Amino acid sequence: MRPLVAIVGRPNVGKSTLFNRLVGRHLAIVEDVPGVTRDRHYADAEVEGRPFTAIDTGGFVPGDEDELLASVREQAQLAVEECQVVILVVDGRAGLLAADLEVAGFLRKSGKPVVLAVNKLDTPALREAVAGEHYRLGFERLCPISAEHGHGMGDLAEQLAALLPEAEEEAAPAPEEPVRLAIVGRPNVGKSTLINSLLKQKRLVASALPGTTRDPIDSELVLDGRRVVLTDTAGIRRKRSIAQRLEKFAVVASLRVIERSDVAVLLMDATEPAVDQDAKIAAVAEEKGRALLLVVNKWDLVEKDRRQEEAFRASLKYHLKFVAYAPIIFTSALTGARVRKVVEIAVKLGDQLRVRAPTPHLNRLLEQVQDAHPAPLAGGRPLRLYYMAQVGTSPPTFAITCNRPEAVPDAYRRYLNNQLRQTFDLKVPIRLYFRPRPGQAKRAARKRVPR
Repeated sequence: MRPLVAIVGRPNVGKSTLFNRLVGRHLAIVEDVPGVTRDRHYADAEVEGRPFTAIDTGGFVPGDEDELLASVREQAQLAVEECQVVILVVDGRAGLLAADLEVAGFLRKSGKPVVLAVNKLDTPALREAVAGEHYRLGFERLCPISAEHGHGMGDLAEQLAALLPEAEEEAAPAPEEPVRLAIVGRPNVGKSTLINSLLKQKRLVASALPGTTRDPIDSELVLDGRRVVLTDTAGIRRKRSIAQRLEKFAVVASLRVIERSDVAVLLMDATEPAVDQDAKIAAVAEEKGRALLLVVNKWDLVEKDRRQEEAFRASLKYHLKFVAYAPIIFTSALTGARVRKVVEIAVKLGDQLRVRAPTPHLNRLLEQVQDAHPAPLAGGRPLRLYYMAQVGTSPPTFAITCNRPEAVPDAYRRYLNNQLRQTFDLKVPIRLYFRPRPGQAKRAARKRVPR
């Protein structure tokens, strides 16, 4: 386990900018407005050969506020409780505020070692003139820095490394790659609540207000011996509904999460299912070749019986017919009903993405298919399918060698696609390509050359 380093401070002092600088990647959304970060955001980093995991946190606002701000503060407090070292970030240009003093008081009571990073000091003159007054906070390790421009980061790295253990000489064997699940959907459908329910802790800020989540947040779960990474994402709205620049960044990050995940878990609201935006999100998963699990959340709010569930399922299949292969599950993240089943099914879908079909089995299937339903004539000429092989995974990709690849009708492509799904019980996207026999393309090209 790497030691944990929590980055805390009041809102808009540059915590996420420092987090991105330490981890060497632009992971956290950065915008010059308070309250951008809300959840704990983890990423691995290293200073002077000493590895650690950095935790970005939301703005620490002491005192009594509304429910959302209180939840953000609670996430920061949890980060301090679990970490080994704290970096307290303050705004050097704004000077010390009462909120800085209260955060400092909380950290002194925690007993954790603290490195004070006085941020936004872009010039040497500012760093010399301003930083001294911040010793009033009572921390001996003080570093004037500019996280945005990288100034003073060497001194911060040195101070931080002194508090971290040396790296172990013998590296542990690499663990099995986890199955990555992107929890996606429109705003306020219960994505953060679902993850909190699965983890059995308040890992993420969950609120009835839409747009609570902004950064994609990874959380790891071990279920029946399998490692699973759950990524919470910002709610994805229609383009014309995205008024703020900050929300636009969050939506783009959510779409990127789908691309780097194995399974897109699309949450829908049981009280308003299968809206156009749900179809667009499902289409992104299909286009990227990611497995898709349709989760109807808030099922506890619906007066239901078995017939209603079946009618609901049929309606969903109709509206999302282009991903009719995707499994559907009804849950309540709030009560915990069937939430474990969501991960169990998603893990199976992740395994299906990597399935390898034996070539002899594929060619027996191709022979049986042509016996039962021969390929149609195209332009009065026969269409012959000779050989099938799997040429890729994630998603499963198959190539069929035939005499006229360009003449295979769409209906017959769909038929072959469905036969592959039924034979190998595939509930994930698949790709099917047709190619000519070796040398056939060259012979065709020679025939077209005028003499």
